[in-house]
Amino acid sequence: MAASKRKAASTPAAEDGAADDSTAPLAGRHALVTGASRGIGWAVAQRLAAAGAAVSLIGRDAALLERRAAELDEAYGVSAGAFPADVTDAAAVAAMLQQAAALLGPVDILVNNAGFGASQPFAKMTAGHWNDMLAVNLTGVFTVTRAAIGGMLARKRGRVINVASTAGLTGYAYVAAYCAAKHGVVGLTRALAREYAKSGITVNAVCPGYVDTDMTATTIDTIVKKTGRSAAEARAELAAGNPQGRLVRPEEVADAVIWLAGDAAAAVTGQCIAVAGGEVMS
Repeated sequence: MAASKRKAASTPAAEDGAADDSTAPLAGRHALVTGASRGIGWAVAQRLAAAGAAVSLIGRDAALLERRAAELDEAYGVSAGAFPADVTDAAAVAAMLQQAAALLGPVDILVNNAGFGASQPFAKMTAGHWNDMLAVNLTGVFTVTRAAIGGMLARKRGRVINVASTAGLTGYAYVAAYCAAKHGVVGLTRALAREYAKSGITVNAVCPGYVDTDMTATTIDTIVKKTGRSAAEARAELAAGNPQGRLVRPEEVADAVIWLAGDAAAAVTGQCIAVAGGEVMS
Protein backbone atom coordinates (compact mmCIF):
# COMPACT_ATOMS: atom_id res chain seq x y z
CA MET A 1 0.00 0.00 0.00
CA ALA A 2 1.56 3.28 -1.08
CA ALA A 3 1.25 6.59 0.68
CA SER A 4 1.95 10.08 -0.58
CA LYS A 5 2.55 13.12 1.60
CA ARG A 6 2.52 16.44 -0.21
CA LYS A 7 2.99 18.92 2.62
CA ALA A 8 3.51 18.54 6.33
CA ALA A 9 0.50 19.35 8.46
CA SER A 10 1.23 22.72 10.02
CA THR A 11 -1.57 23.14 12.57
CA PRO A 12 -2.29 20.36 15.06
CA ALA A 13 -5.89 19.92 16.13
CA ALA A 14 -6.84 21.75 19.28
CA GLU A 15 -7.58 19.62 22.34
CA ASP A 16 -11.27 20.45 22.18
CA GLY A 17 -11.46 19.81 18.44
CA ALA A 18 -12.18 23.45 17.64
CA ALA A 19 -10.79 24.84 14.40
CA ASP A 20 -8.42 27.78 14.76
CA ASP A 21 -9.23 29.79 11.64
CA SER A 22 -12.66 30.92 10.50
CA THR A 23 -11.47 30.84 6.90
CA ALA A 24 -10.37 27.21 7.35
CA PRO A 25 -12.92 25.76 9.80
CA LEU A 26 -11.50 22.23 9.57
CA ALA A 27 -7.84 23.21 9.93
CA GLY A 28 -5.88 20.76 12.06
CA ARG A 29 -8.29 17.90 11.40
CA HIS A 30 -7.66 14.72 9.45
CA ALA A 31 -10.45 13.60 7.13
CA LEU A 32 -10.46 10.18 5.50
CA VAL A 33 -12.63 9.65 2.41
CA THR A 34 -13.30 6.28 0.79
CA GLY A 35 -14.07 6.12 -2.91
CA ALA A 36 -12.26 9.44 -3.10
CA SER A 37 -10.89 9.58 -6.63
CA ARG A 38 -14.08 10.26 -8.57
CA GLY A 39 -17.63 11.58 -8.35
CA ILE A 40 -19.04 12.40 -4.94
CA GLY A 41 -15.89 11.26 -3.13
CA TRP A 42 -13.64 13.59 -5.09
CA ALA A 43 -16.06 16.51 -4.63
CA VAL A 44 -16.06 15.82 -0.88
CA ALA A 45 -12.26 15.62 -0.76
CA GLN A 46 -11.97 19.01 -2.47
CA ARG A 47 -14.48 20.62 -0.10
CA LEU A 48 -12.64 19.19 2.92
CA ALA A 49 -9.32 20.48 1.65
CA ALA A 50 -10.82 23.90 0.94
CA ALA A 51 -11.97 23.96 4.58
CA GLY A 52 -8.38 23.30 5.70
CA ALA A 53 -8.51 19.60 6.57
CA ALA A 54 -5.69 17.19 5.83
CA VAL A 55 -7.20 14.51 3.60
CA SER A 56 -6.54 10.79 3.15
CA LEU A 57 -7.83 9.54 -0.19
CA ILE A 58 -8.89 5.89 -0.29
CA GLY A 59 -9.70 3.96 -3.47
CA ARG A 60 -8.52 1.21 -5.80
CA ASP A 61 -6.80 3.24 -8.52
CA ALA A 62 -3.38 4.01 -7.05
CA ALA A 63 -2.18 6.21 -9.90
CA LEU A 64 -5.33 8.32 -9.90
CA LEU A 65 -5.23 8.70 -6.12
CA GLU A 66 -1.65 10.00 -6.35
CA ARG A 67 -2.70 12.55 -8.95
CA ARG A 68 -5.64 13.62 -6.82
CA ALA A 69 -3.40 14.08 -3.77
CA ALA A 70 -1.11 16.29 -5.83
CA GLU A 71 -4.11 18.31 -7.03
CA LEU A 72 -5.24 18.95 -3.45
CA ASP A 73 -1.78 20.14 -2.48
CA GLU A 74 -1.50 22.43 -5.48
CA ALA A 75 -4.99 23.89 -5.16
CA TYR A 76 -5.35 24.14 -1.37
CA GLY A 77 -1.88 23.67 0.14
CA VAL A 78 -3.02 20.92 2.51
CA SER A 79 -1.50 17.59 3.50
CA ALA A 80 -2.87 14.75 1.37
CA GLY A 81 -2.27 11.02 1.50
CA ALA A 82 -3.06 8.46 -1.21
CA PHE A 83 -3.89 4.98 0.09
CA PRO A 84 -5.02 2.30 -2.36
CA ALA A 85 -7.26 -0.13 -0.47
CA ASP A 86 -10.29 -2.37 -0.93
CA VAL A 87 -12.85 -1.46 1.75
CA THR A 88 -14.12 -5.06 1.79
CA ASP A 89 -10.70 -6.34 2.92
CA ALA A 90 -10.55 -5.93 6.71
CA ALA A 91 -6.79 -6.52 6.93
CA ALA A 92 -6.07 -4.01 4.18
CA VAL A 93 -8.37 -1.46 5.84
CA ALA A 94 -6.63 -1.86 9.21
CA ALA A 95 -3.22 -1.39 7.59
CA MET A 96 -4.47 1.62 5.63
CA LEU A 97 -5.82 3.31 8.78
CA GLN A 98 -2.49 2.80 10.53
CA GLN A 99 -0.58 4.33 7.61
CA ALA A 100 -2.98 7.24 7.32
CA ALA A 101 -2.75 7.99 11.04
CA ALA A 102 1.05 7.78 10.96
CA LEU A 103 1.14 10.26 8.07
CA LEU A 104 -1.58 12.75 9.02
CA GLY A 105 -2.57 11.98 12.60
CA PRO A 106 -5.66 10.25 14.03
CA VAL A 107 -8.77 10.36 11.87
CA ASP A 108 -11.21 13.07 13.02
CA ILE A 109 -13.66 12.89 10.10
CA LEU A 110 -14.59 9.68 8.29
CA VAL A 111 -16.59 9.85 5.07
CA ASN A 112 -17.73 6.39 3.94
CA ASN A 113 -18.40 7.04 0.28
CA ALA A 114 -17.15 3.91 -1.51
CA GLY A 115 -19.94 2.00 -3.21
CA PHE A 116 -21.55 1.06 -6.47
CA GLY A 117 -24.91 0.06 -7.82
CA ALA A 118 -26.02 -2.54 -10.34
CA SER A 119 -29.46 -3.69 -11.39
CA GLN A 120 -30.84 -7.21 -11.68
CA PRO A 121 -34.44 -8.44 -11.67
CA PHE A 122 -35.06 -10.17 -8.35
CA ALA A 123 -36.24 -13.44 -9.91
CA LYS A 124 -32.95 -13.67 -11.79
CA MET A 125 -30.75 -12.36 -8.99
CA THR A 126 -27.70 -14.43 -8.18
CA ALA A 127 -26.12 -14.88 -4.79
CA GLY A 128 -22.99 -13.33 -6.25
CA HIS A 129 -24.82 -10.13 -7.18
CA TRP A 130 -26.46 -9.94 -3.75
CA ASN A 131 -23.16 -10.51 -1.94
CA ASP A 132 -21.30 -7.97 -4.09
CA MET A 133 -23.85 -5.25 -3.38
CA LEU A 134 -23.75 -5.84 0.37
CA ALA A 135 -19.98 -6.26 0.54
CA VAL A 136 -19.08 -2.84 -0.85
CA ASN A 137 -22.12 -0.78 0.06
CA LEU A 138 -22.74 -2.04 3.60
CA THR A 139 -19.96 -4.26 4.92
CA GLY A 140 -17.36 -1.80 3.65
CA VAL A 141 -18.96 0.92 5.78
CA PHE A 142 -18.86 -1.39 8.81
CA THR A 143 -15.23 -2.38 8.18
CA VAL A 144 -13.81 1.12 7.79
CA THR A 145 -15.89 2.60 10.61
CA ARG A 146 -14.88 -0.16 13.01
CA ALA A 147 -11.22 0.48 12.18
CA ALA A 148 -11.52 4.24 12.72
CA ILE A 149 -13.86 4.47 15.70
CA GLY A 150 -11.32 3.47 18.37
CA GLY A 151 -9.23 6.57 17.82
CA MET A 152 -12.31 8.78 17.96
CA LEU A 153 -13.42 7.19 21.20
CA ALA A 154 -9.98 7.69 22.73
CA ARG A 155 -10.11 11.42 21.93
CA LYS A 156 -13.85 11.74 22.64
CA ARG A 157 -14.56 13.46 19.35
CA GLY A 158 -15.23 12.52 15.75
CA ARG A 159 -17.52 12.72 12.77
CA VAL A 160 -18.70 9.68 10.81
CA ILE A 161 -20.60 10.57 7.65
CA ASN A 162 -21.99 7.79 5.49
CA VAL A 163 -22.92 8.40 1.87
CA ALA A 164 -26.06 6.29 1.53
CA SER A 165 -28.73 6.95 -1.11
CA THR A 166 -32.41 7.64 -1.50
CA ALA A 167 -32.37 3.87 -2.04
CA GLY A 168 -31.79 3.69 1.71
CA LEU A 169 -35.02 5.59 2.34
CA THR A 170 -37.38 4.07 -0.22
CA GLY A 171 -37.52 1.17 -2.67
CA TYR A 172 -36.75 1.03 -6.37
CA ALA A 173 -37.51 -1.76 -8.82
CA TYR A 174 -34.66 -3.94 -10.14
CA VAL A 175 -32.14 -2.85 -7.50
CA ALA A 176 -33.35 -4.86 -4.50
CA ALA A 177 -29.83 -5.77 -3.35
CA TYR A 178 -28.60 -2.19 -3.61
CA CYS A 179 -31.68 -0.94 -1.72
CA ALA A 180 -31.15 -3.57 0.97
CA ALA A 181 -27.52 -2.52 1.38
CA LYS A 182 -28.31 1.19 1.57
CA HIS A 183 -31.18 0.59 4.01
CA GLY A 184 -28.57 -1.24 6.06
CA VAL A 185 -26.31 1.82 5.99
CA VAL A 186 -29.20 3.97 7.23
CA GLY A 187 -29.89 1.51 10.06
CA LEU A 188 -26.22 1.32 10.99
CA THR A 189 -26.01 5.12 11.02
CA ARG A 190 -28.94 5.45 13.41
CA ALA A 191 -27.74 2.66 15.69
CA LEU A 192 -24.21 4.04 16.01
CA ALA A 193 -25.54 7.56 16.58
CA ARG A 194 -27.40 6.28 19.65
CA GLU A 195 -24.46 4.18 20.82
CA TYR A 196 -21.98 7.06 20.66
CA ALA A 197 -24.27 9.98 21.50
CA LYS A 198 -22.40 10.74 24.74
CA SER A 199 -18.94 10.06 23.33
CA GLY A 200 -18.38 13.27 21.37
CA ILE A 201 -18.93 11.40 18.10
CA THR A 202 -21.72 12.13 15.64
CA VAL A 203 -22.84 9.64 13.01
CA ASN A 204 -24.96 10.83 10.10
CA ALA A 205 -25.73 9.96 6.50
CA VAL A 206 -26.43 11.85 3.32
CA CYS A 207 -28.82 10.19 0.89
CA PRO A 208 -28.40 11.49 -2.66
CA GLY A 209 -30.77 10.82 -5.50
CA TYR A 210 -29.33 10.37 -8.98
CA VAL A 211 -26.11 12.37 -9.10
CA ASP A 212 -24.29 13.47 -12.25
CA THR A 213 -21.39 11.02 -11.87
CA ASP A 214 -19.79 8.08 -13.67
CA MET A 215 -22.07 5.71 -11.75
CA THR A 216 -25.16 7.41 -13.16
CA ALA A 217 -23.57 7.37 -16.61
CA THR A 218 -23.28 3.58 -16.27
CA THR A 219 -26.96 3.41 -15.29
CA ILE A 220 -27.83 5.43 -18.39
CA ASP A 221 -25.78 3.05 -20.56
CA THR A 222 -27.66 0.10 -19.06
CA ILE A 223 -31.03 1.71 -19.80
CA VAL A 224 -29.95 2.39 -23.37
CA LYS A 225 -28.85 -1.22 -23.91
CA LYS A 226 -31.94 -2.76 -22.35
CA THR A 227 -34.63 -0.43 -23.70
CA GLY A 228 -33.29 1.01 -26.94
CA ARG A 229 -33.88 4.55 -25.71
CA SER A 230 -31.32 7.20 -26.50
CA ALA A 231 -28.85 8.36 -23.85
CA ALA A 232 -30.63 11.71 -23.73
CA GLU A 233 -33.99 10.01 -23.14
CA ALA A 234 -32.52 7.80 -20.43
CA ARG A 235 -30.92 10.77 -18.71
CA ALA A 236 -34.19 12.71 -18.85
CA GLU A 237 -36.02 9.74 -17.32
CA LEU A 238 -33.66 9.69 -14.34
CA ALA A 239 -33.85 13.46 -13.94
CA ALA A 240 -37.65 13.32 -13.99
CA GLY A 241 -37.61 11.37 -10.72
CA ASN A 242 -36.28 14.51 -9.03
CA PRO A 243 -39.08 17.07 -8.51
CA GLN A 244 -36.55 19.75 -9.49
CA GLY A 245 -36.26 17.99 -12.86
CA ARG A 246 -32.48 17.52 -12.85
CA LEU A 247 -29.63 15.37 -11.66
CA VAL A 248 -27.97 16.38 -8.40
CA ARG A 249 -24.45 17.80 -8.68
CA PRO A 250 -21.66 16.05 -6.71
CA GLU A 251 -20.76 19.40 -5.13
CA GLU A 252 -24.25 19.66 -3.63
CA VAL A 253 -23.77 16.35 -1.84
CA ALA A 254 -20.30 17.46 -0.73
CA ASP A 255 -21.70 20.65 0.79
CA ALA A 256 -24.04 18.59 2.99
CA VAL A 257 -21.10 16.42 4.07
CA ILE A 258 -18.99 19.46 4.96
CA TRP A 259 -21.75 20.90 7.13
CA LEU A 260 -22.08 17.62 9.02
CA ALA A 261 -18.29 17.52 9.47
CA GLY A 262 -18.13 20.95 11.11
CA ASP A 263 -18.80 22.38 14.55
CA ALA A 264 -22.16 23.85 13.49
CA ALA A 265 -23.60 20.31 13.31
CA ALA A 266 -22.37 19.19 16.74
CA ALA A 267 -25.93 18.50 17.91
CA VAL A 268 -26.90 16.69 14.71
CA THR A 269 -26.57 12.91 14.88
CA GLY A 270 -28.51 9.91 13.61
CA GLN A 271 -29.85 11.95 10.69
CA CYS A 272 -30.17 10.74 7.10
CA ILE A 273 -30.36 13.82 4.94
CA ALA A 274 -31.84 13.41 1.48
CA VAL A 275 -30.07 15.46 -1.19
CA ALA A 276 -32.51 14.72 -3.95
CA GLY A 277 -34.58 17.78 -4.85
CA GLY A 278 -37.56 16.58 -2.78
CA GLU A 279 -37.75 13.07 -4.25
CA VAL A 280 -38.05 11.57 -0.77
CA MET A 281 -38.66 13.16 2.61
CA SER A 282 -36.32 11.55 5.14
